[in-house]
Amino acid sequence: MKRKPRAKAAAPPAKVEERMTGTTVFNIPFPSDLETLKGMSPIVIKYPYSVEYIHSYGQDSPFFAGLSNRKLLGTKCGACNYTYATPRLACASCGRETDWVELPAEGRVHTFTTCYFGSEEFLKETPFHLILVEFDGVDTLLLARLVGPETPEDIRIGMPVKAKFRRNSQLRPTDVYFVPAE
Repeated sequence: MKRKPRAKAAAPPAKVEERMTGTTVFNIPFPSDLETLKGMSPIVIKYPYSVEYIHSYGQDSPFFAGLSNRKLLGTKCGACNYTYATPRLACASCGRETDWVELPAEGRVHTFTTCYFGSEEFLKETPFHLILVEFDGVDTLLLARLVGPETPEDIRIGMPVKAKFRRNSQLRPTDVYFVPAE
């Protein structure tokens, strides 16, 4: 005698895992009369938000590779003989493609400012000093931080400075900073 196959029992409904993330809410007032909902105050929550941002340094990649290897790189136009401390893919005068060159590690303060306010990244470090560095044989200036002097009175135009590099590169312009060379 053959047995009839048994009908399969319905699977229990899947349970949705409840996680303790995000906003936990308790006792939001709710009126018993739905007609009064239009007068309800809005619910306002504070929720953290994070985004991963993919960024390419593109044509400036050699500059950041240089910083991570403790080298300060700029570019030079072979036609005009013009050297840029802040790298340029093409010469601003003639438009020709430039070549990468190593900049001197020492320069002079061309001008400076002391920042008493800063972005969130630098807020803990205020006040801090920004300088435009002038290099021998280089036609443009490089913006960088000056570390060491406590007050603006400790800085002077023409003061010799030398490049220092973060021990652990973060591939950011702040991987290089300057200190007094004296």
